[in-house]
Amino acid sequence: MSAGFFLFIAAWTIFLISMFAIGGYFMFRKFLKRLPKEDGKSILDWQDYYIQETIHLWTPQQKAFLEELVTPVPELFRDVAREKIAGKIGELAIQEKASVMTQDLIVRGYIIATPKRDHKWLIKKLNEKHIDLSPYKSLLG
Repeated sequence: MSAGFFLFIAAWTIFLISMFAIGGYFMFRKFLKRLPKEDGKSILDWQDYYIQETIHLWTPQQKAFLEELVTPVPELFRDVAREKIAGKIGELAIQEKASVMTQDLIVRGYIIATPKRDHKWLIKKLNEKHIDLSPYKSLLG
């Protein structure tokens, strides 16, 4: 067996093990989110509940605004990110007993639902749309 073929097999083995590990990590995270908590519902169950309870509050313009905000997310993860953010926005709307979905609720829900490292993209997008960031300084900070 030649050295080149051996190196190819070794590299291919390392590649496969790495891909399986990465896939397993994401599958395990999804599994943990599906486990029921003390109240009997999982994180994803609550997320779906908030989306279903507030779906009638969304207008096409607000859906387009949310879609515009999630454009920096890679397309592979965009659906998951959109659902997570929409669930958090729905939770805020229910807590505040909102009768209509507002831009303020969407921005606050986006900030709360996303990690701090992703806020720079939101700030850039809001500046492009000429939206005042001062009401959100405490959430962004």
